[in-house]
Amino acid sequence: MIVAKAPCRISFAGGGSDLPSYYVRSPGAVLSTTIDKYTRVSIRALASSSDISLAYPEEERERVASASSIRHPIFRAVCSELLPQGGVEIVSTSDVPNGTGLASSSSFTVALLAAIRAYRSETVSREELAAEACHVEITRLGNPIGKQDQYAAAFGGLNFIEFASDHTVRVTPLALPASVARTLEQSLLLFYVGNTRRSGDILSDQEKAVASDDAKFQTVTRMVGLAHQQREALLSHDLGAFARVMDEGWRLKRSLSSKITNAAIDGYYTRALQHGALGGKLLGAGGGGFLLVYCELEHQERLRRALSDLPEMPFGFISSGAQLVSAEDFETAAGTKDARRAYP
Repeated sequence: MIVAKAPCRISFAGGGSDLPSYYVRSPGAVLSTTIDKYTRVSIRALASSSDISLAYPEEERERVASASSIRHPIFRAVCSELLPQGGVEIVSTSDVPNGTGLASSSSFTVALLAAIRAYRSETVSREELAAEACHVEITRLGNPIGKQDQYAAAFGGLNFIEFASDHTVRVTPLALPASVARTLEQSLLLFYVGNTRRSGDILSDQEKAVASDDAKFQTVTRMVGLAHQQREALLSHDLGAFARVMDEGWRLKRSLSSKITNAAIDGYYTRALQHGALGGKLLGAGGGGFLLVYCELEHQERLRRALSDLPEMPFGFISSGAQLVSAEDFETAAGTKDARRAYP
């Protein structure tokens, strides 16, 4: 059995500049980090069968005679190209559900590709893995999404990721002193606000707006500037400035599309600011999922009481990206209580 896993991520600034409607006209940039929530994919040969057997987090199972018959679009696209002969069983599990802003869909694509490439005895670089995941999701399937999630999942760690007009991507790790990284990690809290959604619907609306409305294009340009500011705040160990930039970025992002936020989300965010948070944002495209807030340790108990009606998800930073792991790792994760059920 071959098992691969890829991490989810939280993005701090610059979201939307990884869409081609923006970066082909002006360089994009995002700041993000991967966290200890994963998608895992296992693959093994089926004895005496040319079928393809699949199981994935939506609690769906498929067994088909050919890849072209697979319902799941990412499985279908990848298996059609890389497993034309079939004869395999592939199982995917995830620590979080899709549509919550943590990029679990792209971490699944990256983990799936890593597992299948290893099953084929092929070695690929992190750059090749990320680029192939982008090709599957954006080019082959036509999803109106950006590139940051695939590169975050493949590379792992705290990174400044830049997007050039020639479609190349540059990933620059940020090295922070352990004490600064620990304080940053401990000051960030995740709360689930509900309403899982299809990020492509929101991003499609945003991309059209950025492509046709110069004011919205300039808004994304300001958001890219904030990503640069936030990187400098981290490198100078000014976490207060980091949090304030995140707040400013969220206020800009919510103006790009009416689908990004709603009255309930705005209410939770206002409540967080009133009870100790210095900044925050809704993760992913918007519309629902996880609210990320920055709150210093001495105010966190008050903040948690204020948001006690929202499930909190503990997390930690991780520096590793996509990797092959043991079958025991997969079985342990599959055998533990499904964390996704806490965030229906």
